[in-house]
Parts: sequence; structure tokens; C-alpha cells
Amino acid sequence: CESVPRYRPTGDGVTPGRGRRCRNGTVLDDAGLFLTIAEIAGVFVGFAALIGVTRARDAQGPQRARIQAVVTSGLLVVVAALVPVGLAAYGIGDRGVWVVSSLVYLVLNWVVIAVALRRAANRDLARAQWRETPAGAVLFWVLEAAIQVPLLLVVLGVAEDLDPALYLTALAFHLFEAAFILAQLVYARTGG
Repeated sequence: CESVPRYRPTGDGVTPGRGRRCRNGTVLDDAGLFLTIAEIAGVFVGFAALIGVTRARDAQGPQRARIQAVVTSGLLVVVAALVPVGLAAYGIGDRGVWVVSSLVYLVLNWVVIAVALRRAANRDLARAQWRETPAGAVLFWVLEAAIQVPLLLVVLGVAEDLDPALYLTALAFHLFEAAFILAQLVYARTGG
């Protein structure tokens, strides 16, 4: 890595400063991309929370479960997008950033799944989805595999040069999964 001039906007204009530029697209070079992903996921969280607040009395078990799923998935993407940026700010090497970030992401993802499946409404929704729209249920678990396999590849060091791309792939599929659940929520509310 090399120290390079960077300019950051401030209230009074642009302030020159120093930053790091590393070859091969390191974490700090991609920080803007990760922050944008976090912002997009935050929009999903906000939209689902808005639905939940405005329709709390009308929401039935499956609708509440979907609202919670969108909020939880969106929050997980926000956290997962910010972890590598935060770790890199402490000067941890790229390989360490990607491995630790992937482990944190995997653990949080499985904790969310386990907690969700402990709730009766979520189990009922999962069973109903398998009966009513098996293709949708299969798509959900295909997306889960598309999230988790790249993270496992990072942890195992299968293709270290691809660690950033693999992590980004997991984030993108998780963002799509949140959008998929949000679409199910909207279509269920509109009767579509």
C-alpha cells in the first residue's frame, strides 16, 4: 500500500488529507461500495419497518414474520457490509479482514436463522411456503447457499485473490434475498 493524497468534503469545502491506495482492490479502496450496500440495505429495513408500524394492527402472523425477516436480513447486510471497512481501519491485513469478516457474517447469519426458526410464526410461514409456493421456498434456500458458499470459500482460503469478490457476492445475494422477502411481503399485502 502507498500513502496518497485524498480529498474529503467538509462543510467548508474540500479538505486535503492522506489516504491509502493498495493494489488489487483492497478493503479501503472498496469502502465506498460497502457503504453503498449498507445504505441500500438500510432502505429495505426502513421500508419494512414503515410497513410494520403503519399496519401493525392489520398484520397477521405470516405478514409479521415477513416484516421481521426483511428488517433482520437488511440489518445483517448493513452489519456485514460495515465489518470489513471497520476492521481495515484498524490496519488489519486484507486476508485477515476477509477471513474475520466472513466468519462474523456466517455466524450472524446462522444465529438469525436459528432465532427465526425458534418462533412459531416463522416455522408456520416456512411450512406454508413449502406447501403453497415450493419454488419460492427452494429459491430462498438457493439464495442462502449463494450467500454462504462464497463466505466458506474465503474462510477456507480456496482462492485468496478472489476474497473481496466472494465477500461482495455474498452481500449481493443477501441483498437480493432481502428484496425477495420484501416483494413477498408487498405482494401478500396487495393480494397479488
